[in-house]
Amino acid sequence: MGTPEPISPRSARVTAARKLLRRAGRVKERRFLAEGPQAVREAVAYGSGPGGDAGPALVELFATPEAAERHPEIVGSAREAGARVHSAAEEVVAGLSQTVTPQGLVGVCRFLDVPLADVTAARPRLVAVLAHVRDPGNAGTVLRCADAAGADAVVLTDASVDPYNPKAVRASAGSVFHLPVVTGLPAAAAAAGLRAAGVRLLAADGAGERDLDDELDDGGLAAPTGWIFGNEAWGLPAETRALADAVVRVPIHGRAESLNLATAAAVCLYASARAHRPIGGCRPVSGAR
Repeated sequence: MGTPEPISPRSARVTAARKLLRRAGRVKERRFLAEGPQAVREAVAYGSGPGGDAGPALVELFATPEAAERHPEIVGSAREAGARVHSAAEEVVAGLSQTVTPQGLVGVCRFLDVPLADVTAARPRLVAVLAHVRDPGNAGTVLRCADAAGADAVVLTDASVDPYNPKAVRASAGSVFHLPVVTGLPAAAAAAGLRAAGVRLLAADGAGERDLDDELDDGGLAAPTGWIFGNEAWGLPAETRALADAVVRVPIHGRAESLNLATAAAVCLYASARAHRPIGGCRPVSGAR
């Protein structure tokens, strides 16, 4: 496999990668950082899965000698995929990481977002729409939940956090590389595009007039569904709720005041996944991945 090329902490490549810690740098270069073996492995594999026609997401890899020794298959596959691989000192990798204990691998990846038209052309059955979600950890966790529930796409509106924020990428646990992500659209435009594709829109809100159990019992979740999730602290504004066909609350059967955003999203998405699955079946919503 060969030894990764050593790189100086003052290298222009390291300086360029550090700029991707900030949103302005990511937007300018259309690149982002993915940290840890799981994320890097998925970035390399992206080119061989659905949506990966443009090739692997990984374009550059910084690996400490220890990490390269622990994960030779990742370093080797990264090089085989055409990524530039560097042997980096721990201080270099730590400077590209926002975790307390860096795992020794940081990849530079190209942006992956797609136009909404690409999503709607595939006639999606389940979509998560993040409107006004500002916390990157929440955004990444919801993306992971959507992936696990077999959703066809995640849409982050222009009022939501950048999905390429390092914390969001970490929280997605590799799922950012698994399903189409749409970014930057106003909520109204996203709702109009999904509705035109035959997707019924449901806003998840604790004050909703409809109960999730009622939606399941009435068969409402059997249709193609787009779930709209809002800010954890203050929910969805009235104008965003008005975009939905119904506002649905997750029932609280115990004494808890409420559910956090990621938990509520998981409950709603899995409810739709169950409604879309034939009785006795175990297929994911959008087919085998």
